[in-house]
Amino acid sequence: MGFVCPNKECRKCLRLAEFRDSNEIKFPKYYNGPVPSFGDLSAEILVVGLAPGLHGANQTGRPFTNDYAGDVLYPILKDEGLARGEYKRIKDDGFELCNVRVSNAVRCVPPLNKPTTEEEKICRQYLKQEIESMKNLKVILSLGTISHKNVLSVLEKKQSLYKFSHAMVHNLGGGIMLVDSYHTSRYNINTGVLTEDMFREVIRKIKELI
Repeated sequence: MGFVCPNKECRKCLRLAEFRDSNEIKFPKYYNGPVPSFGDLSAEILVVGLAPGLHGANQTGRPFTNDYAGDVLYPILKDEGLARGEYKRIKDDGFELCNVRVSNAVRCVPPLNKPTTEEEKICRQYLKQEIESMKNLKVILSLGTISHKNVLSVLEKKQSLYKFSHAMVHNLGGGIMLVDSYHTSRYNINTGVLTEDMFREVIRKIKELI
């Protein structure tokens, strides 16, 4: 089966669907739907985040766009030769990824940015299809522990054998490496948990792997 993104009528997660309904009323100009991935399925690198931000990807319809996390992610990808164009925080800015695809473990914005375990499980089918459809995939970059956990579940790997640790590289077999990083969120940057230099080093490590 090829990759099929959930459509805007998807209501498999009732809580998330109802949250989208309320946001349709509050923010009628927002995208307000399952956010499709950004970048080609032919890419060798897949970046997996947590979920769309309410005023970020949920607004623009593109992962990490109009979001602080994207303000860190996308310029560094460009600096490292993995993107081109000017990132302007809007979907149709002409910004392009090079050999990279960006996605999320959960496709719909969750209340308080916290999906439930069941919501993660339901949405995992799309991540599974996506990974299986990326025939050139070599490296998955997990931003945060939730992404890490869901990638391992999709690939049917034991969580206990692949502990999350920033800048850790895990060989998952089948020619795929999993690289961990703290999420590029505002909180992590502001508290010093992650610096731009730390994240840049992770991206450089990935370039060496491919």
